[in-house]
Amino acid sequence: MEVLQRTANRGSVSTGGYEIENSSVWESDLQDQAYISQGGTAGTRTKHTWSIWIKRTELGTRQQIFEGGTNNTVTTQLGLSFQTTDALEVRAGEYVNGSNAGTVYRLTNRLFRDTSAWYHIVAAFDTTQGTANDRIKIWVNGVQETSFATTANPGQNTDLGLFAANAQNSIGVSANNGFFINGYLAHPALVYNAQLNADSFGEFDDDSGIWKPIDLSDVTFGTYGYWLKNETSNQMYNDSSGSSRNFARWDATIYQSTDTPTNNFCTLNPLVNFKYTTNGITEGGTTFGDNTGGGIGGAFGTMAVTSGKWYWEMKLVQQVAHYIGVSAYPDDGDRIDNHSDPHQINSSFVYNISGARIEYIDGGSVTAGSADAFTDFHTAGDIMSIALNMDDNQISIYGNGTLQADVANTSLFDAANKMVVPFHGTINDTVQYNFGGYSVWAPSSAASDANGYGTFEYAPPSGYYALCTKNLAEFGG
Repeated sequence: MEVLQRTANRGSVSTGGYEIENSSVWESDLQDQAYISQGGTAGTRTKHTWSIWIKRTELGTRQQIFEGGTNNTVTTQLGLSFQTTDALEVRAGEYVNGSNAGTVYRLTNRLFRDTSAWYHIVAAFDTTQGTANDRIKIWVNGVQETSFATTANPGQNTDLGLFAANAQNSIGVSANNGFFINGYLAHPALVYNAQLNADSFGEFDDDSGIWKPIDLSDVTFGTYGYWLKNETSNQMYNDSSGSSRNFARWDATIYQSTDTPTNNFCTLNPLVNFKYTTNGITEGGTTFGDNTGGGIGGAFGTMAVTSGKWYWEMKLVQQVAHYIGVSAYPDDGDRIDNHSDPHQINSSFVYNISGARIEYIDGGSVTAGSADAFTDFHTAGDIMSIALNMDDNQISIYGNGTLQADVANTSLFDAANKMVVPFHGTINDTVQYNFGGYSVWAPSSAASDANGYGTFEYAPPSGYYALCTKNLAEFGG
C-alpha cells in the first residue's frame, strides 16, 4: 500500500521555490468531450516535447495523457498514455475497434501505481537524431526511463503525427476512443520544434533531492506550443506560453483544484483492497461507495501521521451505515483482507454514525461505547468533520459544524502513539470526502486553515490543519 509520510515523499512536494497554484481534476465517468486545439497551417513535424504533472487516482485502465494526429486520422496519431498494466507507453497509431493499430515505440517495464504523490512526465521527440534511441526520450520525476518492455524507433527524419494542417492535439483523452485520464493534471505543456530534457521543466531540490517544478516563463514554446496553468476556474484552457494556443473546447465537467505538485493533499487510496469489493474510489480520490450487500467496504487515506493536529470533512450521500475515524493499519500490520468488517482492524478508532457511538479495537477486542452518545447525524447531505490531535492522542467529531461535546477529545486508545491514516467504512452507501484540495460539492463558506490551505465547508478548529504536504513539513505529521 502506498502511503505518503513526511519522511518518504514519492513524487514532488513543496520544498520552496516556484509554486503551482492550481490543477485540474479529471473523472472519466463525467467527461463527454475532448480537450482539443487546432493547428492552423502545416509545420515542422520531426521535433516536439510534452511535459505534464499527474497525480493518479484510478488505475488499471488505459488513460491517454497526450495525443496528436493529422486531421484526426487514427493511423497517423502519436500518443502518450498509461496502459491497463499502469506502464507508460508511446504509440504511433491508435486502438481501432478493440484491436491495436500502429507501432508501440516505448512501453516501460516500470509501473506507475503510486496514488499518494505527483509524477512529472516529459516525453521528447526528435527524429532527425542520427542515434535511433535518441529520437524518443522519456523522463519521470527528472530521471530518464531506460528500461522498456518494448522499444522501437521511427525512421530518421520521419514526420510525427502532429502539426500538419489542422492537426488535432488532445490532453487527457484520445479523440477517437475516449481513454480518459483519471486524476489531477497540472501545467500541461507542449514545446514545438525542439526536443528538450526534463531539466527545462523541473529541478532537484538541493536539500531534499525531491524533483520539483520550475517557472516555465523563459521556455521558448514555439509557434504551436502551449502552457496551460489552470489559473482561474473559467480560464483553465487559456494558453500562458505566449503562442495564443488557447484550447477550443474544455469540458465543463473538469474542475479546478488546489491539490498541486507544490502542495499535495490527502485523498482516498485505491490501492487498499479490503475483503469485500466495492464500487470504487472516484472523483479525484474523494468519493467512496460500497455496494457489497453483505459486508462493510472500507477506504483509507493516502497520508499517514504520527503527530500534529489535522482536520477533514465528509458528506453523506446516502444514509444507511457509516464508520468514520482513523486506523493504524500501516503501523499495526493487521491483515485487512482477513476481516469481514474493515472498521474492526486492530488499532482502529471510529465513530459509528448510525449508532451514534464510538467503537475502537484494542488488542484485537472490539469495544463499543454507549449508543446515542452524540447526535445521530444520519441524513443524506449531512457533513461530518474529524479533528485529529495526534500530539495528545485524541479525536473529535463535528456534525454539520457542531462539535459533539460528549465525545470530544476522546482517547485514541490502541491507535495512540502510532502512525494512523483517515478511515471510512460503509455498507451500501456513498460518501464524499474533502481533505481541502478538492471536493465534489462546492463548500459554501470556502473556509481554510490558519495557514490558508484547504477549502472547507466549516472552518477548522483553532490549531488544526489540512492534511497536505506544506502542513506536514511544518508540523511534522
